[in-house]
Amino acid sequence: MHVPDGFINAPVSAAAGVVAAGAVAVSLRGARRELDERTAPLAGLVAAFIFAVQMLNFPVAAGTSGHLLGGALAAILVGPYTGVLCVTVVLLMQGILFADGGLTALGVNVLDMGITTTVVAYALFRGLLGVLPRTRRSVTGASFVAALVSVPAAACVFTLIYWIGGTTDIPIGKVFTAMAGVHVLIGIGEAVITALTVGAVIAVRPDLVHGARGLTSSLKLRIDGELVDAPAPAPA
Repeated sequence: MHVPDGFINAPVSAAAGVVAAGAVAVSLRGARRELDERTAPLAGLVAAFIFAVQMLNFPVAAGTSGHLLGGALAAILVGPYTGVLCVTVVLLMQGILFADGGLTALGVNVLDMGITTTVVAYALFRGLLGVLPRTRRSVTGASFVAALVSVPAAACVFTLIYWIGGTTDIPIGKVFTAMAGVHVLIGIGEAVITALTVGAVIAVRPDLVHGARGLTSSLKLRIDGELVDAPAPAPA
């Protein structure tokens, strides 16, 4: 889904860059509320993980391949604002180091793969948790659905951007059919990777997962063969 240079005309690319820059500025302020001394290192690990996994492509259909976008994973693990920053850094490094996505189209790529996936995924994730039981399985299941939907949503946003400022003569109907069809399949892979990763982190450190805050189980004690809640520690 990385957009190369010249695929979207200059005015639309510039407008997308302005929107992306504004979203990054807002995310910088919002990330201050999401990060602390415990979760800040996790944000770096999430960015590094997304960067590494995006380099691995899996076959989809008709000779095409897909890879993790990472917006849903980042938003659920470290929060939506920090998630936007993580994906933006990954896209910037890919464009500079590997020419994966044009630098003049960086705003389009950030808007499409960074902002759209993160916002759509986190909004759907929070909506699902609002109606599901507050359990770790619910967090993992909501992560799967959120990631699954976020990828086709990004494909739809790209189609809209192409319809406004595309520089090729491909009919918009064919672009939408190709993008939506392939990225529904890519979304399945994204959902599996996201759910497995979120589930693994919740299993060992649920307190570090932004989307699982408040789900930490109370300590249990076995007394006379029965499990009971341990008394809360006395305040210092």
